[in-house]
Parts: sequence; structure tokens; C-alpha cells
Amino acid sequence: MRIPAVDMLDHQVVQLVGGVPGTEVLRLPDPVAVALQWIEHGAPMLHVVDLDAALGRGNNDDHILDIINAADVPVQVGGGIRDRDRLDMLVDAGAARVVVGTKAIRDPTWLEDMAWEYPGILVLAMDTKGGMVQVKGWQEDSGASVDEIFDRTRDLPLNAVLNTNVDVEGQARGIDVAAATDFVRRCPHAVIASGGITTMADIDLLEQAGCEGAVIGVALYTGKLNSRMLWGD
Repeated sequence: MRIPAVDMLDHQVVQLVGGVPGTEVLRLPDPVAVALQWIEHGAPMLHVVDLDAALGRGNNDDHILDIINAADVPVQVGGGIRDRDRLDMLVDAGAARVVVGTKAIRDPTWLEDMAWEYPGILVLAMDTKGGMVQVKGWQEDSGASVDEIFDRTRDLPLNAVLNTNVDVEGQARGIDVAAATDFVRRCPHAVIASGGITTMADIDLLEQAGCEGAVIGVALYTGKLNSRMLWGD
């Protein structure tokens, strides 16, 4: 499944290089219009990320709820979901999947409780840099290795693991094929890949490696990939 990213910062759609604020490749003022545009062009799902919440500087809940209400495809929501109340709110609002990262990585008991409370709903974000898992919007190293997280989540009823390779994210220079293939091979859950996806060859390689989905950001917004390539509209 090829999934467009709708990343929001300061109530606008942005694409950042390596998740670093101030490195915006673009800014678009209307998140709901952007989301609906991708649906109109054939996107089978949306990947909506609240970068403000991930960075601990507010939220974009109003836009997220508007997108969920307006969309006629499943919406996967992530970014700063670190407590039960916000998770409940998003599920109750109709989010098909909820991506949890920082809280889930740092508090294994919380992740286990929420995974069993919402079986098949949670997507665990494992954002990797140099083989280590990153948290807080990629601003901090969690101190946990990929294998540690695989071991502790092996038996949980997660929907999938979202692996963003921060080393190549937002640069539109292609994926790290070896790293992506190795991650999929070892992960005990379905994998959605993100980071560096630039060409259809990148997507083909990820699909051949066994990825369930691929989140496309910068390449889609800058025209390196387009809706006809991805969804045949």
C-alpha cells in the first residue's frame, strides 16, 4: 500500500529534512484540502502526523479531526500520542490506526496495556538512526536498540511497525535498501516503511522485501513521484 504523508507543523502541511524544524522543503496552508486532494487522486489511506505534538509544542487536533471526518479512506494518525486520553480521543473520532512512539518505547507497560486494549489498532513507530531507536520527534536517542524493541513487543497484538529511517528521511535521495530489508526480515510484525522513498524502484524494493506499506512524503510533494505512478489515477 502506497500511503501519502500529511505532516502538520504550525497548522500547515510541511515536509522536513530529517525531522528538523526549520528545514521545510515546503509549506501548504490547508491540511484538510491537501488530504482530500490525495484521496481524490486515488490514495487508499492517509498517514497524518502532528509534528507540533511530537515536539511538545501544542497540537493540530482540530485539523486531524476534520481530516478523519472528511476522509472516505482509513486515516492513520501519529505524533505526540503519549497518554490514554489522546489515544481514546483519536480512536473514538474514527482513526483507523494510531501510531505511538515515544511513550510506547519508553514505557513498555503502557504499550502492552494499550495494545491489548486496542488490538489491531496500534502502530508502533520505530524511528531508527544508526541502528538505535529515536524518540521525541527524532530529537532524542531512546537508548534502545532495534532488537530490544522487537523482543519486548513480539507477542503484542500490534497492527504494524512503522520504520522511519531518519538517516535518509526527507532527503529524496532514495532508501537504504540493506537497512530496510534487514529490518523487515527481523521484525515480528508487519512493517510500514518510511524515509528516503524517491522512486518507484524504491517502492518496488520495499514491496519485494515484504513491507506492507510505504509512506511517501517529499518525493510526492516535489513531483519526483506522482499520483499516477502510485495509484494509477
